[in-house]
Amino acid sequence: MNGGPEQAGALVQLAPFALILVVFYFLLIRPQQKKAKETQEMLDNLKMGDPIVTTGGIYGRIMKLAEKEVVVEVAPKVQIRLQRTAVAQVNRPTKTEEKPS
Repeated sequence: MNGGPEQAGALVQLAPFALILVVFYFLLIRPQQKKAKETQEMLDNLKMGDPIVTTGGIYGRIMKLAEKEVVVEVAPKVQIRLQRTAVAQVNRPTKTEEKPS
């Protein structure tokens, strides 16, 4: 009455669950953590004058920056105050989009 075969059988039954956990980590958790890190980096690198899009789809240009909020000009002389986390993306022109001189 060693218990050896019973323990091996229990490990074989737990192997699919362990495999599912590994798959969940690489397909769901890890990409989500990477995306959150990229978003935080983007928020940390905001500068005055950056053209942005908010999470609500509002286009504007950053006029003032504070630790937790930004002031965005959405039209001439129209400014709104937003939480910094409401910035969804920065629309900096890429090298190919810049107009030739």
